[in-house]
Amino acid sequence: MSGPARVLFRDTRIVAPAGPKEQLLDRVLRTAHPGASWAEVRRLVETGKVSVDGEPERNPQRPVRAGARIEISMTARRREQSSVLPRGAFVYVDAHVVVVQKPAGISTVPYKDEPGTLSELVRAELGTPSGTTQRGRREAPLGVVHRIDKETSGLVVFARTLAAMRALKNQFRFHTVHRRYRAIAHGKLESRTFTTRLVPDRGDGRRGSTDNPKLGRVATTHIQLLESLGLASLLECRLETGRTHQIRIHLAEAGHPLLGERVYSKGFRGTLLPAPRLMLHAQELGFNHPETERPLRFEQPMPDDMLAVLAELRRSSARR
Repeated sequence: MSGPARVLFRDTRIVAPAGPKEQLLDRVLRTAHPGASWAEVRRLVETGKVSVDGEPERNPQRPVRAGARIEISMTARRREQSSVLPRGAFVYVDAHVVVVQKPAGISTVPYKDEPGTLSELVRAELGTPSGTTQRGRREAPLGVVHRIDKETSGLVVFARTLAAMRALKNQFRFHTVHRRYRAIAHGKLESRTFTTRLVPDRGDGRRGSTDNPKLGRVATTHIQLLESLGLASLLECRLETGRTHQIRIHLAEAGHPLLGERVYSKGFRGTLLPAPRLMLHAQELGFNHPETERPLRFEQPMPDDMLAVLAELRRSSARR
């Protein structure tokens, strides 16, 4: 028989510890609950169970000052995510495909019973729920062709027919889709290419690279340095393949984790710079239209939260 379920969190009041600088909320909570995982701490915050100085807080990476009063209330009602997409989220829509600008903080597809995911919001906005009919023909559900991480912002394409989904999946499978990201990483990098074999478990429960040529799948990321920012670098990352967490893993294994990185920053020897979330943005997306085969190319600039971090890094670099 299995033992009793562990109780991770209880109603608790915590005072943020003193230190040379502000600490991130999730780190303060995890220090106070060493048995909890990063995912469990993040979910605690995102479901509205945590307040800071009396105000509810749903951003796990909010910087908190020394002495801040942090309260966990397990009876607090869950605060659901927005039921509508931000204005301007739809970049391109036709009968075959839809391209959407995903905000940071929502998942592309549901995980367990997670509400308010991008696929659900897009389907609701389009008004074509799964299984409806049009002119006597049963429509396919909104087709998930690819996904980006919850904390990553940027462009995502969905298919609106089965034929479009097959065509787009083939383009991703044969690496003919154009994808470029903007990223802010720790340290100073030179332009280079990473090619490794990625496995689901590198030995510590996390995804990562292996030297075994018989394991994993090849992943290639082309990195171009756009701007040196003192303790950080602004990068363009071009994906040749599209493995899970590929950019995050390649940069972290090279000693340059992204700002806001929690999963792959363990072992980083430098100072982790504060960021409100993972500093990664899917800025460019290009593919051939699944019906007409016409090349389509889309670009969305970095969102305000990344621009704010970038501006602060520039100011800090100029003062050095």
